Amino acid sequence: MEHIRNIAIIAHVDHGKTTLVDAMLKQSGTFRSNERVEERMMDSNDLEKERGITIFSKNASFTYKDHKINIVDTPGHADFGGEVQRILDMVDSVLLVVDAFEGAMPQTKYVLKKSLECGHRPIVVINKIDRPNSRPEEVVDMMFDLFVELNATNEQLDFPVVFASAKNGESHYTLFDENRDMIPLYETIIKHVQQPEGNPNGEFQFLISAIEYDNYIGKIGAGKIHNGSVKPGDEVTLVKQKGELIKGKITKLFEYRGMKKTEVKEAHAGDIVAIAGFDKVDLGDTIAAGDNPVGLPTIKIDEPTIAITFQVNDSPFMGKEGKYVTSRHIWDRLERELETNVSLVIEKADSKDSFTVKGRGELQLSILIENMRREGYEFQVSRPQVINKEIDGVKCEPMELATIDVADEFSGAVIEKLGKRKGELVNMVQGSDGYTRLEFKIPSRGLIGFRGEFLTDTRGTGILNHLFAGYEPYKGNFGARSRGVLVAMEGGVSVGFALDNLQERGTLFIAPTVPVYEGMIVGEHSRENDLPVNPCKTKKLTNMRASGSEEAIRLIPPRVFSLEQAIEYIADDELLEITPVSIRMRKRFLSGLDRKRAERAE
Repeated sequence: MEHIRNIAIIAHVDHGKTTLVDAMLKQSGTFRSNERVEERMMDSNDLEKERGITIFSKNASFTYKDHKINIVDTPGHADFGGEVQRILDMVDSVLLVVDAFEGAMPQTKYVLKKSLECGHRPIVVINKIDRPNSRPEEVVDMMFDLFVELNATNEQLDFPVVFASAKNGESHYTLFDENRDMIPLYETIIKHVQQPEGNPNGEFQFLISAIEYDNYIGKIGAGKIHNGSVKPGDEVTLVKQKGELIKGKITKLFEYRGMKKTEVKEAHAGDIVAIAGFDKVDLGDTIAAGDNPVGLPTIKIDEPTIAITFQVNDSPFMGKEGKYVTSRHIWDRLERELETNVSLVIEKADSKDSFTVKGRGELQLSILIENMRREGYEFQVSRPQVINKEIDGVKCEPMELATIDVADEFSGAVIEKLGKRKGELVNMVQGSDGYTRLEFKIPSRGLIGFRGEFLTDTRGTGILNHLFAGYEPYKGNFGARSRGVLVAMEGGVSVGFALDNLQERGTLFIAPTVPVYEGMIVGEHSRENDLPVNPCKTKKLTNMRASGSEEAIRLIPPRVFSLEQAIEYIADDELLEITPVSIRMRKRFLSGLDRKRAERAE
């Protein structure tokens, strides 16, 4: 245990965690000199590579000066806070990575708060010191103020600081020293990270902090051995969170070497390992030995704040593009997601063939939706709804702390828009580079659908980050989407002639030759009301020629939505149809007559 160090890397999104892990692994001799190593190698999932973000916490290890350093790379986006929370009990300290230009951001505050609550003494890594306009010394002062604000103890306030450029593979004790490698960071980890606590001679206890799946072995539980030692073949007991005891045997034992799992014959207290042998293993369970197995304190995860409804696709195109379309298929897949995603809650909804999925934010839910459609699932989802609570008899709603970096010329428009959404400006800092940082306290529902407007208003230059900030009394109603939609009034295939005439009515979402059905949304109306249109109307053919009849059709390229944009865009009376091939927006009631009846019923 004296030669083991278990650390997690935590930070705000895009502050360089994964790149720092790359540099640490490369310089530690983990890879052969001729081995091909990809950039951001810890982001192994397809969606992580495409989006350039970390979604799942992952384990790796390396050896330095006869010390084994186990390292966990974590996501930086607030929606994946559960991934950070579940691994904090597995490590003994954290590397808090902070951008030398941006400084403390919302997620920096969140992950630091959680690590301080666990009793960790963080090492602060000021990264990207080679970035233009960086201000590393000022950021160190900001971090000290943040530690004080979060009620850090005197020991936690005495945090070591390492300056780094992960991209260049450099770390420094001081800003201008001559080091050109990661040795200062390695030395700081060995010196300041405590060795794991626990009794190596006690009864075996192992807390499961992650679940993996192998097609040949089945479920594998990963985590830290808190006490004792273990070997394959040992008789042990799985202690479920509700107290159920399941006896079994360790069939496989793995440890992490570099980024790979390697089978080992024995592991001891302090080691981070993966254990196979139980089919019913879940996050937060304990595997223990002895006549009276005792469970370790379970993992506590913050409650979800956003809910979205999944339901069976009932559009006229049902089953044409998807492989799994029934409610049983969808429910089984959602239950499978619970095995590895600790921060989701899944419930059966009131209506038949629909399920409510609760999570931490729109990005977390959209990642689930994207994974399902890539696996061949076809379904529909509703607009996200916030989860309100009643506290002391008062209706309360979730609030967000939004941090916005925007060019000075656009700050007025952003303040006006968020003011209409019940946002309260709590801080405004003028930057030195023509940008202003705005901090708002705003209801979570005020940010649903705002990102698209925000990017339009700031011409794509604004940066928006937000973090859950607790529950406050309900702030009242405010206007939803400011414009109506163009709704197809009959089915068929869209025609260029019809779309050319519809361009005057608003912005189109489809191109010619696209199959449509009645009730499908084909564009955005230029006014507030919804407008039934016919995108399939063809030109009447005659044997007479007239001036103007031969004019060429010039169509403006349609507006194409990403999955997140489409989820944010739809209104409460609309649904998003998800298939492996297409994403379509539609009205909840496809028939115009049914929609009028629903309006009257309200």
